[in-house]
Amino acid sequence: MPELKLLLLQMVVVLAAARLMATVFKWIRQPAVLGEMAAGILLGPSLLGRISPAAMSTLFPATGLTPLNALSQVGLVLFMFLIGLEVQPSLLRSAAKSAFFASQASVAAPFLLGGALAWAVYPQLGGGVPQLPFVLFLGAAMSITAFPVLARILADRGLMQTRMGIVAITCAAFDDVTAWCLLAIVTVIARPESNGSPLLCRFAGLIGYSLTMLFLVRPVLRRLLPASGKPGRGQFSVVMILLLLSAWATEELAVHALFGAFLAGLVMPKGGTVEEDLRERIESVTLTLLLPLFFAYTGLRTSVGLLNSTRLWMLCGLIVMVAVGSKLLVSALVVHAGGLSWRESLGIGILVNTRGLVEMVILNVGLDLHILSPTLFSMMVIMALATTLMAQPMLEWVISPRIAEQ
Repeated sequence: MPELKLLLLQMVVVLAAARLMATVFKWIRQPAVLGEMAAGILLGPSLLGRISPAAMSTLFPATGLTPLNALSQVGLVLFMFLIGLEVQPSLLRSAAKSAFFASQASVAAPFLLGGALAWAVYPQLGGGVPQLPFVLFLGAAMSITAFPVLARILADRGLMQTRMGIVAITCAAFDDVTAWCLLAIVTVIARPESNGSPLLCRFAGLIGYSLTMLFLVRPVLRRLLPASGKPGRGQFSVVMILLLLSAWATEELAVHALFGAFLAGLVMPKGGTVEEDLRERIESVTLTLLLPLFFAYTGLRTSVGLLNSTRLWMLCGLIVMVAVGSKLLVSALVVHAGGLSWRESLGIGILVNTRGLVEMVILNVGLDLHILSPTLFSMMVIMALATTLMAQPMLEWVISPRIAEQ
């Protein structure tokens, strides 16, 4: 089976490159996932395709990417389930007023400013896409915070239990829920009529399905899964079936499978051994094996060479500036107005400005739906890398040991 041989070789190369770059980035005190993201881009036309087009076409032929894409999509479904699993409803309910307003500001400001930017660049980068979904999608993409990367930075620096860490993680939780709901709405608008269903019917279906998961499925899961101890193999199978059915249902509703996976994680019982066990079972294979394949597939779709003029690089710089200004500065100002010090406020702004892997997921959705052109997709990938790359050094520069001890 030549397809299997090619897939196995692709996986070996991708995993080796991801592990190498993860080690390099950890050495320079950056999140390992950022190195894995960079490895995926380096294996694409941005580097390998420039150095040796023959090697790239042999290893990643255009006709031989279907299995790689299928595995990467399974990895994304599992990853979005983990993202939903990370969101703690108790954290959202007990959030301080400053965290709530900061989180909403850190979504609203980039959504509005990103939408305004999209409106301005639509003639140059719209690519014939209808203007409304283009504007709404770019605004939603600007609003994302990478919850896993933010949590890892806080844990690595021992800041999780500080006032700054609590507000930042609460903001990220609100951001995730709000931004993914926005993306679900934008996706319904952006997709063509599905199965002959009018737009209002699909919105009604999305709302009805979400309410069913939250108010019917969630209580059933609390009774089905053990309050203490690890779920058995049969119970774990039920969770996986629910996850896949939820992803299928939202795909059938013309939203996206990833929203269904996120919702399935959101309704799982939280705060006990069930949550820990589910995370342990799914996380290793997802983060170690499947997500690097997604990075490689994203890298094959990213070509920095498409930014072949000064005007395009200036537009890319403008996207980065709007992303950072609307997320970092607005969040910091709102948090400071809520009573936190400037150092803590800037630290929170830097953390919620981290977009990372979650941004990559959303950008691929936009490319699949033909909302983003390959050129704009590459610009947005650069923005995602830049905002994640700047988090660690800026945080080290802003915070002082006095804050970490509070």
